[in-house]
Amino acid sequence: MFDRVQAILAKQLRKDPAIITPDAQIKRDLGADSIDILQLLMRIEDQYGIVIPDESLATFVTVGDVVAYLEEQERRLNK
Repeated sequence: MFDRVQAILAKQLRKDPAIITPDAQIKRDLGADSIDILQLLMRIEDQYGIVIPDESLATFVTVGDVVAYLEEQERRLNK
């Protein structure tokens, strides 16, 4: 899951994947602005076939937060 999110972020933000770690803060460390984040979420929603509610979006600070959310959604779907 991390690898997929890392690849999406690297492409979206034009960053070297090596600097995109689970602990990297999306805004501070990777330089994403609100438009970048919106585009990222649309891409993730399309790829995973989910809708990310605004209240969940507000909890995403690090790349790991996004990965943890997606893993939780995947667990719920596979039950």
